[in-house]
Amino acid sequence: MDYRSLGHSGCAVSALGLGTMTFGVETDEPGAHEQLDHFVEAGGTLVDTADVYGDGMSEEIIGRWLASRPAGATEPVVLATKGRFPLDDSPNGAGLSARHLTRALDASLRRLGVEAVDLYQVHAFDPWTPLEETVRTLDGFARAGKIRYWGLSNFTGWQLTKAVHLARALNAAGPVTLQPQYSLLVREIEWEIVPAAMDAGLGLLTWSPLGGGWLSGKYRRGQRPSGATRLGEDPNRGMEAYDRRGTRRTWDVIEAVQKIAGQRGVSMAEIALAWVSDRPAVTSIILGARTAGQLATNLRAADLHLSPAETAVLNAASDPQPTDYPYGELGMQQRDRRLADGD
Repeated sequence: MDYRSLGHSGCAVSALGLGTMTFGVETDEPGAHEQLDHFVEAGGTLVDTADVYGDGMSEEIIGRWLASRPAGATEPVVLATKGRFPLDDSPNGAGLSARHLTRALDASLRRLGVEAVDLYQVHAFDPWTPLEETVRTLDGFARAGKIRYWGLSNFTGWQLTKAVHLARALNAAGPVTLQPQYSLLVREIEWEIVPAAMDAGLGLLTWSPLGGGWLSGKYRRGQRPSGATRLGEDPNRGMEAYDRRGTRRTWDVIEAVQKIAGQRGVSMAEIALAWVSDRPAVTSIILGARTAGQLATNLRAADLHLSPAETAVLNAASDPQPTDYPYGELGMQQRDRRLADGD
C-alpha cells in the first residue's frame, strides 16, 4: 500500500481509502466489520463516512467497530466524515450554517464514539449560507480540537477557490482536500476542478472510481442488467442509470479496460482504479463494496501501476471530447502558443 499526504497537510493516508456508504444499508454490521478488519490488515488507513450514510447507521457501525477492537489495531485509522444534508425535516436541519454544522458534528462524534475526527468534510456547497460563516465555523472546530483538518466534497472549481482564499483572508484554517466524482467515465473535473485543486494544494479523495460498477465489467452492451447488482435491482438508479450511462463512449472505455486487464491478467476494476490512482493531485481513492470479497479484489490495485502506453490507450478511449474552446483543441493550441512565447 502506498501512502500520500492528505493534501497540503502533514498527515499521511493510504492511497486506497474505504468508503462506507453501504454500511447499514447494503452491508450488515458483521459484514461491515469484516471489511474494516480486512482493510486495516491490508495497510489501509483512510476510512470515509458521512452522517447521512444509512441515516447515521454507518457512523454507528464504525463507532462500535472502533470500540470493540484493541486500541493498537485501530490507531492507524484516519477517520473522515461529512456534514451538510438533512437527517430530519427541521427548518435548520441542513446546510453549512454554524448552527447546523455544530449540531451535525456533535452528533457524528457521538455516533462514532470519538472526541475528534481527523477530517471533517462539508458534503456539498450551500448557496444560502455565507461561505465566511462556514469557514469560521470549521476553523472553530479545529481550534476546539473537534477536528484536525477539514475538506470539501462536490464543490466546483470556483467554489473551492473561493473557500481557499476566504480562509486565507480570515487567517483561518483552510481546506486540505476535495472529494469529487472521478473515473474513466467522468473526467470533466479535469477542465477546471483539478487545476483549481492543484493550485490550492488540495488532495483529491475520489469517489465512484469504478463509475458505479460499470468499470468492473458487470454490465454488457445491449443486455439490461438484472439480478443482485445495483442496476439489476433498479436500472434507472442514480447517475449510473443504464440508459443514461450506457453510451458509445462508455462501451469504448469498457472495451479498452477489458483488453488491458486481459493482457495484465488482472481484473477490470484493478485497471480502472490504477488509472485514477496515478492521476494528478489524487491523494486517495474511496473504494465502496458490498462484501469483503469485493473489497479484497479492489485492494489488489494498491500495487498496480499502468505503463505510459496503457495510460495513453485509456486516455484516448475516455476522452470526454470537449468543444473547441476553451477546453478543446483550439483552447489547448492557444495555451501551447502562449507557453511557447514565454507568456
